Amino acid sequence: MSIFELFSFGEGGWGYLLLSALVTTLALAIVGMCIGAIFGICGALSALSGIGILQVTARIYTTILRGIPDLLIVYLFYFGSSNALTAIGRFFGAQGFIGVPEFAIGVCALGVVSGAYLTEVFRGAIQAIDKGEIEAALAFGMRLPQRIRRIVLPLAARHALSGIGNVWQMVLKETALLSVIGLVELMRQSQIAGGSTHKYFTFYLAAALLYFAISWLSGRGFARAEKHTMRSISRSSGQ
Repeated sequence: MSIFELFSFGEGGWGYLLLSALVTTLALAIVGMCIGAIFGICGALSALSGIGILQVTARIYTTILRGIPDLLIVYLFYFGSSNALTAIGRFFGAQGFIGVPEFAIGVCALGVVSGAYLTEVFRGAIQAIDKGEIEAALAFGMRLPQRIRRIVLPLAARHALSGIGNVWQMVLKETALLSVIGLVELMRQSQIAGGSTHKYFTFYLAAALLYFAISWLSGRGFARAEKHTMRSISRSSGQ
C-alpha cells in the first residue's frame, strides 16, 4: 500500500482510527489537566494555609508524586483500583474480577500526577501576588472566599500561565504511557497499525508528527494567552 492509502479514510486505510485515537489522546489530556487543576488548587491553598497538618499533607503529596516514575503510578492505579473493587465486590457477595474502565484509570493517574506539579505552580503564583492587592481587599471588607475568588485566583492565573503550559505539555506526552494498560490512544493505535501493516516506522513517525503538532499549537496558544494577560501590566508600566 502507498503512504496515501495507509492514511486514507477509505477501506483499508488507518486515517479514521488514527484520528479517533488522537481525539482520545486530547480527551485524556484535557480531563487529566482539569482533575490536576483541582488537586493543584487544593494543594497550593493547603501549603499556604498556615495550618500544620494541611501543609504537611501538601508537602507529602508533592514529594511522593514527583518522586515516583509516572509509569509506575499508572500501574498502581490500574492494578490497585481493580483489586480494591474486586475485594469490595466479594465483600458484598459478587463473584469474579471487577475491572475499572481504562479511560477512568488514565485520567485519574494523569490528574494526580499533574496535580502535584500544579500545586507548586499555583503556590508560586499565589506567593507572587503583590501583598498590596490583598491588603486592599481586606480594606474593602472582603471575606476569605471573596478574596480567593475575586483577587487571588485571577491574579495567580496570570503568574501561573507559563507553568500551566509546561505541565500541559508534560501531560500530553504522558498520555502515551497509558498504552501499557490497553487504552487505545494515539500511541497504542500507532502500535496496532504498525503491527498489522509491518510499517512501524511509518506509523510511529506519523504519531510523532501529530504529537508535535498538538504541542506546537498548544505552546502558541499559551504564549498568546500569557501575552494577553500581561497587557494591563505593560500599559500601567508604560504610563
